[in-house]
Amino acid sequence: MQKCYNIMITGTVQDIGFRALIEDIARLYELKVFTFNDVDGSVKMVCGGENGVITDFLKEINSRGTERGVVIHDITHAEIPFQIYLPHRFSRLYTDDLADIGRKLDKGNEILGHISYDTSELPGISKGIEGLNSKFDSFSTKFDSYIIEQKEHNQWMKGHLLKMDEHNKRMDEHNKRMDEHNKRMDEHNQRLEKILLKLAD
Repeated sequence: MQKCYNIMITGTVQDIGFRALIEDIARLYELKVFTFNDVDGSVKMVCGGENGVITDFLKEINSRGTERGVVIHDITHAEIPFQIYLPHRFSRLYTDDLADIGRKLDKGNEILGHISYDTSELPGISKGIEGLNSKFDSFSTKFDSYIIEQKEHNQWMKGHLLKMDEHNKRMDEHNKRMDEHNKRMDEHNQRLEKILLKLAD
């Protein structure tokens, strides 16, 4: 039976790609869903579909979300007792206002701040990259040499195949001659057999 639910997921569920995961699961279950980040830090949804399918959908969100490192405190859902017009397939509502965008920028600035304070690893990273580039150049040289060898091998194989074709043609001609010879031998043996029968009489 088709039902419609209000769903709220609380925890660390925003700015970590959680809605993209919900979208993947909703499309997998072919549910009618729209979702959005709310100002209280939760992710909210309106979801329509078969009751059992929605239950499986929520279990899958909890399971796969936890595997991806999403911290889910609670998933609550309440049935909506009247018809809601939902999009045919999953839809994500973009409700990012200035406060939401500002929060995301603050988080990005915090990450950049940590990077700017600790640059001691950069020289080592640079040397590591140079080492990788050197190994890649060596590999590239060996690969070029391999390609040349492969081309030479292919040319040799082409010549060998041509010789095999010539050999096969000669063998076909030889087999034809052998067939003709065998026919003549059969005719000769038949004549001898007739002669021997006459002599025996």
